Amino acid sequence: MFCTDFAQNRKVIQERLRVADSFDLVTRSVRMGGKQAELYFVDGMVQDDTLNKILELLLQQKADELAAIPNARAFADAAVTYGETDVTRSVQDFLTHVLSGVVGMILEGFDEAILIDVRIYPVRPVTEPENDRVLRGPREGFVETLVTNTALVRRRLRDPMLTMERFQLGERSKCDVVLCYLADRADAKLVARMRRKLQDVHVEALTQGLESLTECLCPKQWWNPFPRSRYTERPDCATAAIAEGQIVLLMDNTPVGMILPTGIFDFLQDTNDFAFLPATGTYLRWLRLLISGLTTVLTPIWYYLMEHPQHIPPPLDFIRIHEPIDMPLFFQLVLIELVIGALKLASLNTPSSLSSSFSVIGALVLGEFAVSSQLMVPETVLYMAFVTIANFAQPSYELGYALTFSRMLLLLFCVLFGFWGLIAGGVLLIAVISCTQTVSGNCYWYPLIPFRPKALLSLFLRRPIVKIDH
Repeated sequence: MFCTDFAQNRKVIQERLRVADSFDLVTRSVRMGGKQAELYFVDGMVQDDTLNKILELLLQQKADELAAIPNARAFADAAVTYGETDVTRSVQDFLTHVLSGVVGMILEGFDEAILIDVRIYPVRPVTEPENDRVLRGPREGFVETLVTNTALVRRRLRDPMLTMERFQLGERSKCDVVLCYLADRADAKLVARMRRKLQDVHVEALTQGLESLTECLCPKQWWNPFPRSRYTERPDCATAAIAEGQIVLLMDNTPVGMILPTGIFDFLQDTNDFAFLPATGTYLRWLRLLISGLTTVLTPIWYYLMEHPQHIPPPLDFIRIHEPIDMPLFFQLVLIELVIGALKLASLNTPSSLSSSFSVIGALVLGEFAVSSQLMVPETVLYMAFVTIANFAQPSYELGYALTFSRMLLLLFCVLFGFWGLIAGGVLLIAVISCTQTVSGNCYWYPLIPFRPKALLSLFLRRPIVKIDH
C-alpha cells in the first residue's frame, strides 16, 4: 500500500517495477507548486501529444492551490483535465496498470497514486479475416486490441442492456478478458456460471489466447477432439450471437471471439447463410450437414464395400476397383490422410503469395505420381480428394480435425472387425460426442438433448427476420 512518504513510495516502485533494467520503462520527474511528482509509463504505449498537454497543465499548478487539495482523488478531479483518470492505494494495482500502458503518477504528500489512461496500442486495420469471409456484408474483423473489439460490437448493438464485464486472468500475464451479453436476454444462470468460472481461473499466463482460456474453463478431456466452443473473427457474427441471447468472450491480444454455449448443431450455421434468402440459407445448412456426414463415413463405407464386394448394390457397381492393387486399401487411405495433413502444415508455413499454388501443385503432382506408379488406385485418390475438399464446407477448423479423427477411427474399426466394427465405431463416436463437456455445462447434443423443438428448428431452418409490433 502507498503511504504519505514520497521517498518511500518512489523506492518501492523503483524496486518492484525494475525501471533500471528495462529501457522501455520511462520515469519522468516533475515539480509542481512546490511539490515533487513522478510519472511512470511504458514507451510506445502512450499518446505523446496528450501526455505533453497534461504535463503542461500540471506544471501550471500553484502552491496555494495544491495546499488546498486534500487527497489524490480531488487533485485528479481538479488538475488532470483528461477524462479517464483513477486513483489507487495498491502498489500491485499501480504496477499492473502501468505495465498495461496507463500513466501512473505519485505525488508528494498523498497516500494514493493517480492513474491516467492515455494508452495507444499498435493496431492493424480491421480488415476481413482470412478464414471467415462472406459473399456480402461488412469487411471488418476483430483485431488484437480489446478496446477496438468491444467498440466494434457496441457499434452494432446500441442497447444499454449490452453488458461487458472485465476480468484479469493470469498471475503474470494479467490478461484482460471481457464477458459480453445482453442482460435481459442471456440466461442469468449461465452468466453467473461463467462469471464464477472466470473468477476461479488461476494460471501464470494465458500463452495461447482463447484456447488456453478454453482449457482453463472446460473439464480436462485431452482425448476428446470435438471443439467445446465456437470461435469467430467477425464482429457482426459475435453481435448476432449476443442478440440471440448467447455469451461472447473477448480477450486482449486475440482477434477472435468465443461464442457460448456451443453444441454440435451450432456448427451448422455460417455467416453466409444470412447473405441469401431464407430458402437458400436453409439449403446451405442442410448441404453443410450432409457434407459433414459424408466426410466422416464415406471412405470407411467404401473400404468395407471394396473388401466385401458381394454387398455392393447393383446401382453402385461403378464404385468397384477394376485395376490390380499393389498396396492394401487401408494403407492407401492412411497414407493419403498423412500426406494431406503434411500439405496442410506445409501450406501454413508457406508465404501467403505461394501457399495456394503450392497446395494445388503439390496435390496434383503427388496424386498423379501415386497413380502412374501404381502405388495407389485412382478411386482412392478421388474419394480422399472429395473428403478433403468437403471438409472445408463447414467453417470450424477445429471441427474439421475432429471429423478427420472420427473418419480414421471408423476406418480402423472396419479393418479390425468388419461390418460390426463399423457399427461399433459409430456407437463409440456417438458416445464420445455425448460425453463432450462444454464450457457452459450444456449437453453437446443441445437442443436435441434436452429436446427443445423451437431452438432445434431454428438451427436447421434459416428463418426470416421477425418484425417487432409496437
